[in-house]
Amino acid sequence: MAAMEQAEFIHYVRLSEYASAEAPQRYRRKVAAFAALGYAWVAGCLLAAVAVLAWVIPVMLGGQRRWGLAFLALGALGLAWTSLRALWVRLDGQPEGIRLRREDAPALFKLLSTIRKKVNAPRLDEVYLDDAFNASITQLPRRGLFGGHINRLHIGLPLVMALDAPRLTAVLAHEYGHLRGNHGRFAAWVYRSRQSWAQLNARLDQDEGLASWLTARFMNWYVPRFLAQTFALARQDEYEADRIAASLVGPAETAAALVEIEVKGDWLARAFWRSHWRGAAAQALPQGPFRAMRHLLVSPPDAAQAAEALRQGLKRLSNFDDTHPGLKDRLEALSASPSLPTWSTRSALGLLGKQAERAIQHFDQQWCRDHATAWKAHHARLQRLRARADAWQARAEQLNAQELVMWADCERRWTDATALGHLASRYARALALRPGYARALMGLAQTRPDAPMAEQLGWLEALWQCDDNRQSWAARQAVQRLEAHIHTTPPEQLTRWRQRVKDAQASDQSVWDALLTPPWLQRVSRHDLDELDLDDALAVIAREPAVTRAWLVCRDVSGHGRRVAYLLLLELPGLSDAQRHGLCRQLEQAVDLPGPTLALWAGEDPTLRDIERHAFAPIYVKGQA
Repeated sequence: MAAMEQAEFIHYVRLSEYASAEAPQRYRRKVAAFAALGYAWVAGCLLAAVAVLAWVIPVMLGGQRRWGLAFLALGALGLAWTSLRALWVRLDGQPEGIRLRREDAPALFKLLSTIRKKVNAPRLDEVYLDDAFNASITQLPRRGLFGGHINRLHIGLPLVMALDAPRLTAVLAHEYGHLRGNHGRFAAWVYRSRQSWAQLNARLDQDEGLASWLTARFMNWYVPRFLAQTFALARQDEYEADRIAASLVGPAETAAALVEIEVKGDWLARAFWRSHWRGAAAQALPQGPFRAMRHLLVSPPDAAQAAEALRQGLKRLSNFDDTHPGLKDRLEALSASPSLPTWSTRSALGLLGKQAERAIQHFDQQWCRDHATAWKAHHARLQRLRARADAWQARAEQLNAQELVMWADCERRWTDATALGHLASRYARALALRPGYARALMGLAQTRPDAPMAEQLGWLEALWQCDDNRQSWAARQAVQRLEAHIHTTPPEQLTRWRQRVKDAQASDQSVWDALLTPPWLQRVSRHDLDELDLDDALAVIAREPAVTRAWLVCRDVSGHGRRVAYLLLLELPGLSDAQRHGLCRQLEQAVDLPGPTLALWAGEDPTLRDIERHAFAPIYVKGQA
């Protein structure tokens, strides 16, 4: 049977949500029964294979050595092998990061012990420190679908740097909440089963042979339906884990941790990594990021950036490719207002003791090793851009408006954000040559924050009028600048721009909703990026070793004026769906395109074949310059 389509999956998820809300106990019994069907199939196949072998082998040993019996025996052996692999599928590959033991970080383990007792959760078997801005806890089967499990906690070093101890406690309590007492055992078992079935399905799709083909056909039917039926339970478990965290540190502190993670995660993706990679202009060899990150993550973020990050975070709705609810829904469940908190003033690194310095050094060295090739390639790219800038400078008096803007934009790739003022004259010349040129207007607004307010608002007004895709940016910039001078700002002017922010947000949401509506590869066209913007996107994609190919297309969002929207399509072999989802969301933030961008991976929808047929030539192929 063909794999489930996205619309059908969403339908099954909706049914599971309704069933869970109306009759929770009956819903759980239905989930248990459907889970039993999967186990019964695997066990039944094994028993059938054993029965066939028990009949065929004596017959063949008795002298009847016909080819038909031999093929039947080989088929039964294949079915038995496939079934045994299914029963003992393992998820506990070599974990990434540093294994922590009690003697390495006694304060951290004391905190974990306190949380465990209050949550009534089982003991942790392993604790790892990794380089992700995240924390996660998993139960991994020791002996496949049947048998015991191990409890493994991963804590990201950047997360420890960004939060104070109470807010990190909220995060850890949330993760521990997934393993809580008797009430959580069924949910934890479902979570573990979701991982096992999804990985088994992926493995069988890669196997050859009749037995694997038969089992894979069943799995292609069963696994999506199991994931859909258990979706409501998995999402409820996220809310329950938040409530458990709130019971330990309070709803306000839990909500503050959620918002601080959202804002600082956005800052990492949009600002920190761009600034760090900008260092390749002067440094041919990679520089470790974590030592600098240590101090920056605990510093209060820029107010405008924080407000925009929160706005974007609240805009993202809970969707069906991730069981985690959206930020807005999580805050509402905690009865917390969606506002910026007071920021952590001291990181939780003290919980790691002496291990903190060793971890920073370890992950810096590891990052440099892992990104050496990409860093050198980026260094070479920036050198090429410098050469182009030198060529433009040599004929500066003959440049047209587009060339002037590209020259200024090019230099911004390696110029610190606080030293852009010298580029303003190029944008001004471009605007004089081509009045109403949106990129020149935006460049002036970005490089001349010291200009008189009337002049700044004039650029932003012209940008609002001439470019639908930059209206949201223009309105937010105007409000931020007017609010910074609230005592001298005419109230009607601020009111007008605030209304424009609301109008632009409504337009953005409408475009985003259209972008999120399948089928994905209908009404697409070739991307419209110029060489600099495309080069920037490729530089970001090339830093991700998991990406083997990437495509970029424009998606028609008819009915939204001159708005543009993009689909970034990725081939990501060797990753779990959860890892693919995380990487796609990360690239949506990191790739800076003129319009909203949705990143999707080649899987069941869209399939790799569909992408190759409809998304034109790939913009990126790993290993090709």
